[in-house]
Amino acid sequence: METGKKQKILIVDDDSFLLDMYSVKFSQAGYEVITGLGPEPALVHLRGHLDPNIILLDIAMPGMDGFELLETMKKESLALFAIRIILSNRGQEEDVTRGLSLGASGYIVKANSTPSEVLAKVAEIVSKLPH
Repeated sequence: METGKKQKILIVDDDSFLLDMYSVKFSQAGYEVITGLGPEPALVHLRGHLDPNIILLDIAMPGMDGFELLETMKKESLALFAIRIILSNRGQEEDVTRGLSLGASGYIVKANSTPSEVLAKVAEIVSKLPH
């Protein structure tokens, strides 16, 4: 990543309170934040050529869930180089395995993490990946 250039993060969740909370947290940490209140608005952004560095997405959402969003992104070749990180209350082994098999680079369980911890875990996942 170029120095001085903000990392662009797309945060996808169907809970507007959590979306706002994480948006503020990541903005304060210097990220350029784009939000999607659910998978459909996120897809509108991505199909409109939004190319975020990081996508932080929930799994349990009405209509299309986070797994289906990952599958759609893959099928449509959207945000090919974005680091995908799942942020969900669903922490069962099969959910984690499925998320990683769909291209997620990390899986954070919301219930076990404060917003500051989520921010730190995202930074940690990103720092471990090849640039």
